[in-house]
Amino acid sequence: MKVFIAISNLTLASQLTLRWLQSGHFPVSNLYESLCFLTWTSTLLQLLIERNYNSPVIPALFTPFSLLTISFASFALPEQLQLTGNLVPALRSSWLVMHVTVIMCSYAALMLGSLLSLAVLFTNVSEELQIRGSSIGIGGFKTNFSNLTKPLVENSSKLFSDAEYLDNLSYRIITLGFLLLTFGLISGAVWANEAWGTWWSWDPKETWALISWLVYAAYLHARITKGWQGRKPALIALFGLFVVIICYLGVNLLGIGLHSYGWFLS
Repeated sequence: MKVFIAISNLTLASQLTLRWLQSGHFPVSNLYESLCFLTWTSTLLQLLIERNYNSPVIPALFTPFSLLTISFASFALPEQLQLTGNLVPALRSSWLVMHVTVIMCSYAALMLGSLLSLAVLFTNVSEELQIRGSSIGIGGFKTNFSNLTKPLVENSSKLFSDAEYLDNLSYRIITLGFLLLTFGLISGAVWANEAWGTWWSWDPKETWALISWLVYAAYLHARITKGWQGRKPALIALFGLFVVIICYLGVNLLGIGLHSYGWFLS
């Protein structure tokens, strides 16, 4: 399975590179390209995780997600949305690469981390589950800080049960996604001010991105200050997954706002 994922990742990287050379701009300018980039990021993240943790849960959750994403891009989108086009003047900026890339990476991390929360819900994780390898190491955790410097695979094999590690891994990935989303929102505000003269316009995409940020901020707040582990934060993460999907696909496919790529109502 790892070989299949690695080949898929390289194939997607080659496709994106060719589209970049063909169009002359970074290939995240329409829904098809962003879905391909999301799949590439997801498969890369899966490969990095599986280097440290060999569990059948990882490919069982991540591989179908990647297959569904690329299948939707290839077979569900109209052909005209899969073509490379010219950028509108506002998108001909170096901010395109930084802002959109960071946002798409945050989506991938948040979605995959939330999918791991689904596994937590179906495992026997007690409410007293203790996170011993916090990626932040602050707040109400009973953390042994010497363990934070040890390899992740050592922690997983010697210190954690499988359920504990899945919960902790989900937390780590969501934390990464939250930080990327925060940076993406800030860079987007700077870009908007440069292009349209306003930091925030309450565009539907901006609004749903803010809602996504608030949901995952609540998730991290519950874990750091309230000491929640296991099923409770997993439910918040799954709600966050639903919100991110609306933010990414729902707004785009309705063809509303500056961030929409059009489809149903366009």
